Amino acid sequence: MGTYDDITRRNLLRSVVTGAAFSLTGCADGGGGVNSPSAPRGGSESMPKANIAGNKTAASASAPDAKPDVKRPNIIIIYADDLGFGDVGCYGATRIPTPNVDRLASQGLLFTNGYATAATCTPSRYSLLTGSYPFRCKGARILPGDAPLIIPPGSPTLPAILRRAGYATGVVGKWHLGIGRGNPDWNADLTDTPLDVGFDYSFIMAATNDRVPCVYVEGRRVAGLDPADPIEVTYDEKKAFTDMPTGRKNPELLRMKHSHGHDMTIVNGVGRIGYMRGGKSALWTDETMAEVFSDKAIEFVSRNREKHFFLYYALHQPHVPRLPGPAFAGKTGLGPRGDVIAEMDWCVGRMLDALDRLGLAENTIVIFSSDNGPVLDDGYQDRAVELCGDHRPAGALRGGKYSMFDGGTRVPLILRWPAAVSPGETDAMVCHMDFLASFAALTGVEPEPQAGPDSLNVLPALLGNSADGRNELVIEGTQGKMIIRQDNWVFIPPYAGPAVATHVNIELGNSLRPQLYDLSADVGQIRNVAGQNKERSDAMSRRLRETLESRETRRVD
Repeated sequence: MGTYDDITRRNLLRSVVTGAAFSLTGCADGGGGVNSPSAPRGGSESMPKANIAGNKTAASASAPDAKPDVKRPNIIIIYADDLGFGDVGCYGATRIPTPNVDRLASQGLLFTNGYATAATCTPSRYSLLTGSYPFRCKGARILPGDAPLIIPPGSPTLPAILRRAGYATGVVGKWHLGIGRGNPDWNADLTDTPLDVGFDYSFIMAATNDRVPCVYVEGRRVAGLDPADPIEVTYDEKKAFTDMPTGRKNPELLRMKHSHGHDMTIVNGVGRIGYMRGGKSALWTDETMAEVFSDKAIEFVSRNREKHFFLYYALHQPHVPRLPGPAFAGKTGLGPRGDVIAEMDWCVGRMLDALDRLGLAENTIVIFSSDNGPVLDDGYQDRAVELCGDHRPAGALRGGKYSMFDGGTRVPLILRWPAAVSPGETDAMVCHMDFLASFAALTGVEPEPQAGPDSLNVLPALLGNSADGRNELVIEGTQGKMIIRQDNWVFIPPYAGPAVATHVNIELGNSLRPQLYDLSADVGQIRNVAGQNKERSDAMSRRLRETLESRETRRVD
C-alpha cells in the first residue's frame, strides 16, 4: 500500500494503513487490505433525491407540533461505546467479523466525515440529546455514577421534540448523564431520570459498566432490588465500606485485574470505580448484559410497532470491562476487546432481524455510530494491546479516545432508511449534535427557541441528497481543550500538557505550538502546516474563540 499522497482520500479512510504509528501505539504496525462492503457503492452524487422534507433549518418561531402530510419514519440510533473508525469491516477492518454492521452499511449511507462532539462519552452523549456543544454545560464531563442529571428536566431534547411529533420514545443501555440531584437514593423512586427529559420508557445502567452502582434502572426504580438489602453508593474514599472487598486490598478475588484505576468495590470478580454495598439481587451479570439490553430494545420496538417510535439504543461495547457472553469469548483472536465488538455486531443483527420480522425495516431509519474513538488499555489487563496485532482501531486516523486528533471524534456513522435513502457513501461532514434539528425538520416540528443551540439541519446530507453538510465544527478533547475544523482544515491551539497519555498510550494533541492540518492531503495529521499558513491559523483561532464565547451557532434562515 502506498503513502498518503498516493492514495485517494476516500480509499485511505477505509484502509488499514502501513507505517507511521499514530495513536494506539500498542498495536504492531502492519499492512492490511481494504475490506470492501458486501455490495457495491455509488458515490453521493449519484443518489436520487428522497424528497421527504425540505431544507429547513433550526428555527426560533413556534409552529404546530406536526405536519400531517409528512411521511415520518421510525428512528433508531444504535450508539456504540469507544468504537473506532477502523473497528468494523465496512470501514476497513479485516480482523474482527462485523457482518451485521457491514450489512447495514451495504443497505444504507456510509459517512466518512461523521463526528461526535467530544473524545469522551458524557460530553458527546449530552450533545446528541440536546443539540448543544458540551462546553455550554459545566457538568458535561466524565461523570461518577452518583452524579446529578446534567440535562435540566423538561428540556427540549431530541426525544422531547420527537414526542411532540407523536413518537413513542425510549432509551435502552448506557446513560452516563446523571440521575437525580446528586447522591440519589437508589432504594426509592428516582427523580431526574431519562423520563424527565423526553423519554417515555427507560431501561439503563446509570453510568458505565466499570462504575457503581452495577444495577439496571427501569423507569424510576432499580430493577430486581430486594428492599431488605438496600443499595449504598459512594465515590468518597473516606466513606468507603470497609466490609466490602476492593481490587486494591483483595486482588486475589479478581478474575480480571486492573491496570490503572478500577481498584475499588469488586462486583462479579471485577474491580470497579466507586464503592457500593447491598443490592445483591439487583446486580447485573456482565456476560449477559448484551442480551439483556438487546431484549429490552427489541421489546420496546415490538410494543410500539403500531405507532411511530424513537429508540436510543446505547450499547456498552467495547467499553471496559470487556466480558463477552460465552458465545463470543475467544471468537476473534484479538482478546476480549475483539470479542465484545463481535458481540456488539450480533446485537445490531438482532435489531435488524427484529425490524424485518415485524415488517418495520422499510420505513425505519437506523443509525449506527459511536460516542468517541477507540482505546485499548482503558484500565483492565485484558491483553487488548498484546493481541491487537495489525488491527488498527482508529484506521488511518491519528489519536483515539481522549485525543484532540481526529481519531478521538471521527467515528463510524451509517444511516439506513430503505424507503428513502439509496445505498452509497458520502464525504459530507455531519455531527451527532445535528440529529435534533434534522429530525425536527423531517417530522415537521419546530424546535423551541432555546432548543438545540448548535444543532444544524443537515437533513439533505443525512439522506444522501446533498454533498454539503456542516462546514465548521468545534471538537472537545479532554480537560476542556477545544479545537476547530473548517471544511478540510483542522486547527489545534497551543496547549500545555503531555503529548501522550501514558496510561492509555494515546496521543492527546498537546503542543506548545499551534497546529494546522489539511485533511484533504493529510488525513493522518502528520504534517503541521501552521507555519506556512499563519493567516488561516489566526483566522481559525479567532473563530474558535468567538464560538466558545457565543450563546449559539445554529443557522436560522
